[in-house]
Amino acid sequence: QAVTLSLLMYPVLRSLVLQLHSAVTGSYVSGTHSIAFINCLNEQIAKDIARAIMDKKLAACVNILPKSSALYFWKGELEESTEILLLVKTRTSKIGELSSYVRSIHPFEIPEIISLPIDQGNPLYLKWIEESVPRD
Repeated sequence: QAVTLSLLMYPVLRSLVLQLHSAVTGSYVSGTHSIAFINCLNEQIAKDIARAIMDKKLAACVNILPKSSALYFWKGELEESTEILLLVKTRTSKIGELSSYVRSIHPFEIPEIISLPIDQGNPLYLKWIEESVPRD
C-alpha cells in the first residue's frame, strides 16, 4: 500500500500505475480523462481554437456552447461580457500540453483554462476518448 501511494505522488508514475490497473481490471479509473473549460470572446475565436486543439489531437471532442453572460473582476473593476465556452474532452495527462498550447494562441491576456477530472461515465464513450487522443 505504501509503495502504491508513494508512486501515485509522481504524475508519470501515477499515469503508469493507473494504466496498469485499468489493463488488469478492465475498468475505468476515475480521473483518467478530464473536461477542460476554455472561455472565448466570440464564436469565430472559439471555432478557431477548437479546430486548432483538434488538429493537434489534444482532445477527442470540443463542444462550443452558445453565448453566456459573465461577471468578473479584472484589474480591480467589475466587468460584464458575453463569452463562448469550449468544453474539451481529453486525457488528464494532456491537460498541461493543452493549457500551454491554448495560452500560446488565445487572444486573452489570461484565458480561462480549467479542468475537472471525469469520475465516471459511459464506458464506451470513455474508451472512445482513450482511442481518439494519442498517449503521451
